[in-house]
Amino acid sequence: MEAFTPDERAPYWILKRRVLQGKAEQWNFFDKKTWLGWIYFSRYKDLIYIFFFAIDAKWRGQGYGTKALKAFIEKNKGHRIFLALEDWTKDSMTGNKEQRIKRYNFYKNCGLAVLPHHLKEGINIFAIMGVGGPVEAIEYKELMNDYIGWPFKYFIDMRMVD
Repeated sequence: MEAFTPDERAPYWILKRRVLQGKAEQWNFFDKKTWLGWIYFSRYKDLIYIFFFAIDAKWRGQGYGTKALKAFIEKNKGHRIFLALEDWTKDSMTGNKEQRIKRYNFYKNCGLAVLPHHLKEGINIFAIMGVGGPVEAIEYKELMNDYIGWPFKYFIDMRMVD
């Protein structure tokens, strides 16, 4: 919960429902029997959009996040994988610039590169990083329409912006 601000979170019942509907996947990461974190994502054609990736705070800084994300990317080789993150280059009302820079460096270290557009999701505008190639606005729209479905796509503002 502490990894995402309240306005970045979706109700867990919705996330779970999308998994049950086959619109998303949720993987948990373990070291033996110890739960370390999770990733929640949606596939559409050759795209994978990572909605959430988090390692439990007590296990961060020990290399688990890097191993997990690199393994995820390797397992999905041939796909374009992307995610949204708070823009580390701009000032923010949350005042967490150091954390945003650290997050950017983490993803960069895992092989993700900055993509040219930004995402507007609800009231937030995020930078985008990815691996495997660029993602166009129409592709993001199709992915989100597939994920969200009707009628929610008419009520939730999710689109790519420059």
